[in-house]
Amino acid sequence: MAKILKCEECGSIIQVLAVGDENACNDHMLAIPVQTEGEKSPKHKPVVEIDGDKVTVKVGEAAHPMDDDHYIQFLIVEAGAEQYAKCFKPGDVAEATFTIEAADDVVAYAFCNLHGLWSSE
Repeated sequence: MAKILKCEECGSIIQVLAVGDENACNDHMLAIPVQTEGEKSPKHKPVVEIDGDKVTVKVGEAAHPMDDDHYIQFLIVEAGAEQYAKCFKPGDVAEATFTIEAADDVVAYAFCNLHGLWSSE
């Protein structure tokens, strides 16, 4: 499962790729909670479509806004031990397609600048 942290001091968001001393950054790095349900779910929860080795991820059952003040910043897709990412900016479409060999066990994460981190599971 993706571990994504946000720095309280500067606002930077990072994905942990290798874990060191988990207590070392506790003073300023906070784990971002993953959401899957709630009233904002229809526009935030990633929808995963698999067609052979093509995995398409769309953010939300209904299209998520991609305005200057409210948008999806990135997607992360985990397929087994592999990870794929796509960053977005306002005006983009919050959707990405990846070619993934082992597309059986796929989980997608989407981060909204206002409403946080969402998972397809």
